[in-house]
Amino acid sequence: MPVLTRLIPSPVVVDIRAGALDDLASVLADQRISHSGRLAVAVSGGSGARLRERLAPSLPGAVWYEVGGGTLDDAVRLADEMKSGHYDAVVGLGGGKVIDCAKYSAARVGLPMVAVATNLSHDGICSPVSILDNDAGRGSYGVPTPIALLIDLDVIREAPMRFVRSGIGDALSNISAVADWELANRVNGEKIDGLAAAMARQAGEAVLRHPGGCGEDEFLTVLSEGLVLSGIAMSIAGHTRPSSGACHEISHALDLLYPRRAASHGEQVGLGAAFATHLRGDTERALLMAETLRRHGLPVVAEEIGFDDDEFVRAVEYAPQTRPGRYTILEHLELSPEGIRKAYAAYVAAVAG
Repeated sequence: MPVLTRLIPSPVVVDIRAGALDDLASVLADQRISHSGRLAVAVSGGSGARLRERLAPSLPGAVWYEVGGGTLDDAVRLADEMKSGHYDAVVGLGGGKVIDCAKYSAARVGLPMVAVATNLSHDGICSPVSILDNDAGRGSYGVPTPIALLIDLDVIREAPMRFVRSGIGDALSNISAVADWELANRVNGEKIDGLAAAMARQAGEAVLRHPGGCGEDEFLTVLSEGLVLSGIAMSIAGHTRPSSGACHEISHALDLLYPRRAASHGEQVGLGAAFATHLRGDTERALLMAETLRRHGLPVVAEEIGFDDDEFVRAVEYAPQTRPGRYTILEHLELSPEGIRKAYAAYVAAVAG
């Protein structure tokens, strides 16, 4: 009998451990990545400069490019600079902005991309999406999944703790996003990819229920793996549904309505996920989410990220407009501003203890 299966877009190498960066050169020497050693390496001007000094001797065929920021213009400029280099691959070495720029630039010039993450701020390290600022605000651009991924836990621990906390919020939001996806399936018949949903949900659950702290290798490994699986889940599904629901709609609304005051992405989607879970009537899980967020030092209520109740209510009301056509608990309930206010007051009372 024939074996029926499907091909899943995923990296050929995933290396998550302390000291992984020491083996970057051998990973890049893989014939599937670079047969000549000609590499374009995108780095930031800060921590990237220090890593360049450390790694350059082991990558003699690399040409280094400094990425100025996380805008579409930055990514296009990087692609233009790399066009004449005849490279085998692009390496994005840094945080989310550098990796998103490198992913977009690599796609633009038709090269495979290797992600070397220096922080765990969000699930974009292995996703088929680049988030880049543009003239209209912020856009999501489809790109190929990285061909390889390295996360050195020693480097992760050197980054500010707020980046790890942000990644925790992003991972936990998967649980709410998948619940929204299932709601859309029940109500509207929206098709669910079961494998993508399972990977995204379990990535969130592993972080939710792990007893460790932000500075422990075991927890950082689980968080790293969760963020990688989230990205692969989006690749499998072909869209962001496995990791983006009402939680992300609320975050996008905060970004758009209060662009100069918005908190980190992970803080906003973590809070959004806990509140959306409360809206679904899953009080026990909402409380567990809030408890986990609080234990890791993340915000649980809007006041903790600088928004008063009226501002948060306005963001929740506006949130469905950020993703037209996406069905979540917000679209399902169609709450009035007063209804949102009452629901949020009940949520705050529930998590206060």
